[in-house]
Amino acid sequence: MKTYLILICTLWMTLHSFAQRQKDFGIKGGFNLTFFNVEQANFGPNAMTQTGYYGGVFVDFHIDDYFSFQPEVLYINLGDFKFINAPIYCKYTVAKNFDIMVGPSINYFFDFFNRNLKIRGDLSTAYHITKALDVHVKFTLGFQVISPNGLFIGTGYRF
Repeated sequence: MKTYLILICTLWMTLHSFAQRQKDFGIKGGFNLTFFNVEQANFGPNAMTQTGYYGGVFVDFHIDDYFSFQPEVLYINLGDFKFINAPIYCKYTVAKNFDIMVGPSINYFFDFFNRNLKIRGDLSTAYHITKALDVHVKFTLGFQVISPNGLFIGTGYRF
């Protein structure tokens, strides 16, 4: 419970500190591939892949023309696994209409082996087709043995 309280307070302070800056709101969604390493008796690790979908919202807090912070909240469904993914990206515009985002993601798994909260690292790119529409690719790296890696491909729309 203490971890959740610290997480909520940190997120609130971050969002509050950037409240006076220019910001964009949007939605995003797409499909994802999640890669699991499963030990199978005496045969060693076996890589398994599961396909699912995701959708959610984001806020982009602009610092200057090239740098911004972008927190997101995404709902992810992978068959039997359902979880909330909340990355906090540092976003940098490297070329016209092309962004690179990196940051930690906090994941809450609904009954994933009774250890619900996991921290992972995200690396993402986005290409802006128009000012409002983008396509993005994200790779999520799990730091724990049981925490899966994932590849996300989707679109986003800014209001």
